[in-house]
Amino acid sequence: MPAQAKTSARVVDAADEGDGQSRSIAAVERAMDVLLLFGRSARPDLGVTEIATELGLTKAAVHRILTALRSRELIAADPVTRRYSLGHAAISLGRAYMARTDLRAMAGPELRRLAAHAGETATLSVRRGDTRLYVEQVVPEQELRMEVSLGIPYPLHAGSSSKVILAFLREEEIEGYLTRHRLEALTARTITDQAKLRAELAAIRRRGYATSLGERQEGAASIAAPVFDHDGGLIAAISVSGPSTRFKSHMQQSASLLVEAADRLSAQLGYHR
Repeated sequence: MPAQAKTSARVVDAADEGDGQSRSIAAVERAMDVLLLFGRSARPDLGVTEIATELGLTKAAVHRILTALRSRELIAADPVTRRYSLGHAAISLGRAYMARTDLRAMAGPELRRLAAHAGETATLSVRRGDTRLYVEQVVPEQELRMEVSLGIPYPLHAGSSSKVILAFLREEEIEGYLTRHRLEALTARTITDQAKLRAELAAIRRRGYATSLGERQEGAASIAAPVFDHDGGLIAAISVSGPSTRFKSHMQQSASLLVEAADRLSAQLGYHR
């Protein structure tokens, strides 16, 4: 073969190889788009037409992608409904991520932002059975300030962090708590009547956050918002608290920032409203 012909052949081969790599990358990207669509969808399963419409793909392309994902158990198919859902391998990936997630480290930047903006203490709380405990706090540079005790269990009916956790539990969990526990007064402002507490929990769910003025600790004012995991279950609460003489007057001003911070944490954990 003449030298010029050999050179031309090499150029053509290189171009073909480059085109092949581009097509392969595009195919992987489309497959990832399909997989991510299942992750962010509020529906438990999806049909081929829904996927094609949402992503702007042909049904034939969606079928090919789903077949490839099913072969790796990233997607599962219901033979009766012909609809698709996340498979065992995808769920395993999510669990592996969650196992490596340090909630305190994740919440740290948000707590620091909240404490800096409000000039008050920002905290992270988690549920433990029928109690709630602080696991992290960021304390501002204030001479008069709130500091909490980490790891001490508190009941779920008193204080903003406790109430927001109780409010966003499943209904049967709320009923179980109220059946098992008498609503003891921690201060003169603690809600001890079940009817009043139920009304308070409903109000918390409507507005998306809880407030407290001395319900758990005399002289304290606080506001708290819920953090949800990828399944939509309540996993934690973040709050801002300070001396009521100073924080009470501008507590509501921190509500939107607090809820936004909680929403960002929930999104990092895979929750989408």
